[in-house]
Amino acid sequence: MAANWASFVTAEPDLAKTVEERFGAHTHHILATLRKDGSPRTTGIEVRFLNGELWLGMMPDSRKALDLRRDPRFALQANPGEGTSMGGGDVRIAGRAIEVEDAETKARYGEEVEPPEPFHLFRTELTEVVRTYVEDDTYLVLQVWKPGEPLRTIKRT
Repeated sequence: MAANWASFVTAEPDLAKTVEERFGAHTHHILATLRKDGSPRTTGIEVRFLNGELWLGMMPDSRKALDLRRDPRFALQANPGEGTSMGGGDVRIAGRAIEVEDAETKARYGEEVEPPEPFHLFRTELTEVVRTYVEDDTYLVLQVWKPGEPLRTIKRT
């Protein structure tokens, strides 16, 4: 089961706000895709939250775009920033990236973001969102959301 960004915001508005803030704190993040041989590839990426979707834009024929065309599964991790504080926690999103071929959708995205032309555009379908943070200098807290399931919170000492 998968959900778009708007569905996640509706299901868990507080966690969605935290996730957007973590991604908004820095421009560059880490995207993991799968190579032809199944091994992982990590690359930098900028992401956008627009019109109820989480978008991934890429240069033409970039390795990450070709990876996603072949196998749409991805993992995305917010840039933790400098030092070890990770204000707001560590945030990760997993799902599938679906390439957008529709010229009108790409044009609307282009008006908002003004990416270099030409570009690949992927709309994401989320399968999991995870936030990890430290509470009271005592607990490691994991918040795990999956479409169709309630938010799980796990505390570890």
